[in-house]
Amino acid sequence: MQTVRVKQIALLLIFLLAIQHLAFPQDSYRVQRVVDGDTIVLDNGLKVRLIGADTPETKHPNKPVEYYGKEASAFTKRMCEWKRVRLEYDREKTDRYGRILAYVLVLEGGTELFLNAEIIKQGYGHAYLKYPFNDEYMKSFREYERQA
Repeated sequence: MQTVRVKQIALLLIFLLAIQHLAFPQDSYRVQRVVDGDTIVLDNGLKVRLIGADTPETKHPNKPVEYYGKEASAFTKRMCEWKRVRLEYDREKTDRYGRILAYVLVLEGGTELFLNAEIIKQGYGHAYLKYPFNDEYMKSFREYERQA
């Protein structure tokens, strides 16, 4: 009787894990906190710098808080803090500060919101073109910046 119960519990756990895997891909993470408008920290402790988007500084050790920096940080926080995200990578995996460089897709309600692009579209940041990245995204980011 007790072994039947253990088997039932084991099957239930396997079922629940399978559902979680379908709902959240293995490469998804929860955003633990937002550092500033273009940098987030994941639940595994990794710091992620959004590729191609640049927002006013709020945490730079040698610079004062820049105009609209707090608003940009608040926007990014509203969009992704405590939510699940999926990362996509480009040419470079990390920057000189050891942060992961990625395109961040917020997973919510069965859809994906492209956070890097949304920051630019909404006018909270601009297209950061100093370092090369995906040509199509670069072209789109420039257009979003013009429209914002």
